[in-house]
Amino acid sequence: MRLSSIAAGLTLLFVAATALDKPLDIEIQHSVECTRKTKKGDKVEMHYRGTLASDGSQFDASYDRGQPLSFHLGKGQVIRGWDEGLLDMCVGEKRKLTIQPEWAYGSRAMGPIPAESTLVFETELVGIGGVKRDEL
Repeated sequence: MRLSSIAAGLTLLFVAATALDKPLDIEIQHSVECTRKTKKGDKVEMHYRGTLASDGSQFDASYDRGQPLSFHLGKGQVIRGWDEGLLDMCVGEKRKLTIQPEWAYGSRAMGPIPAESTLVFETELVGIGGVKRDEL
């Protein structure tokens, strides 16, 4: 009986630790209903604001430039946290992505982003190439 209790406790600790160490956390900040969501291969236009989780300092923002970033989703043109975290979005939806280093830049420093940084992105899907926004 004691061994099973210890095993159950260890399993709970492992599950809790794994949940904390997941490489990507997605928080939907503004939900939108649509018939066509983003999928791999789509050319998307995203507005975003990127900050460091460690101190909240902003390192980049498309909003400051007044122009969304355009790229093909799921093709490795952006960090893995974006390729995975921006799937199944509707135009107009806003998400906050918290991305651990292994799905961001890992052990490489990138401009103002130190190596091994957890990144936070506030994102907004502006458009999907060739897809009209649903009228609700």
